[in-house]
Formats: sequence, C-alpha cells, structure tokens
Amino acid sequence: MRNVSKWLAVFATMAFISCGDEKKEKETITIGEDNTLEQVETTESTTMTDNAVSEGEAVISRDGVTEVRLTGNDQMKFNLKEIRVKAGDKVKLTLTHVGQLPENAMGHNFVLLKQGTDIPEFANKAMEAKDNEYIPQNSEQVIVNTEMIGGGEETSIEFDAPAAGTYDFICSFPGHYVQMQGKFIVE
Repeated sequence: MRNVSKWLAVFATMAFISCGDEKKEKETITIGEDNTLEQVETTESTTMTDNAVSEGEAVISRDGVTEVRLTGNDQMKFNLKEIRVKAGDKVKLTLTHVGQLPENAMGHNFVLLKQGTDIPEFANKAMEAKDNEYIPQNSEQVIVNTEMIGGGEETSIEFDAPAAGTYDFICSFPGHYVQMQGKFIVE
C-alpha cells in the first residue's frame, strides 16, 4: 500500500507540473519510505507550445498603429487571451494557423464581437453559416472578422479600434469558441 500511495503522489506532482503553457513555479516533491515528505524543491520555468510568441512580442504599438500577432493551433488554442489597444488606434491583426490540419477540419478565424453579445447564442448561429465561413449573414453582433484559415495559412485585417471598453473575441468554427476566446480591451 505504501508504494501505491508513493506512486500516486509522484504521478499527481508530475501532472501538476506538466499542465499549462504559462510561466509558473515548478515544485518537485520527494517522498520517503515511510510516506513522509523528505524534500521540496521549487524552481521557476517557462514553457510555450506550437511556436507561440510571448505576449510582449505579439502586440506592438507605435505611431498610432497596433500590430497584433495572433496564432491558433490544432489544439484549439489562441496564443493570446487578452489583447490591449488604445482608443483611436488603427489595428493590424495577423492571424496565423500554426497547426497542420486543413480548414475543413480545424479552421480558425478571429471574430471581434460587440459588447453584450451572448457568445454561446452567437456560436450556435455561426454553426449554421458554413457557406459564409461560420459568420451569420447580416449579423449586427460582429465588429470585424478575418477569413477562415487552415493549418500553415495566415490572414490579416486592419480596422479602427472601437470605443473604449472590453469586447470578446472568438473563433467561430463550430465548437471552437469554448476554448478559443479572449478579451479585446480598448483603453
């Protein structure tokens, strides 16, 4: 029974350490023969996946233009959960699909929604708009969106930042909004 407890503790520690893709402290625990704690070692580590760029490199603002480099991968994740821009800035957003799956299996886009939009309700309508790249026709909820792209592809759009406030952005490919969403903050 001791060995089972020991292995469960080691497994739980390994699972805790390996989760996530952000900067965090990593803790190593050593369990003794009598199931007592022998050693705790803490180190700091940074991991990034799928060629994601750090947030500092992903949003660059100069001369009234904010350049945003957003990536999406085959695990349905954006590299950014928050994008900050200044009111009145021109925004140049480049979306790169760093995965390998094609558009019809793992397509990604960037959809900036108006404040107050019910995201699940919008996503359900988007699911029915396959012929329009999963953007509902005549939707008044979309401020701007990119085209849908597949693995290895890239697309860019330019637009003026909306009024100061917090907006949601999503990928509208069916089911992706659950994981692929973030906040677009205009200051």
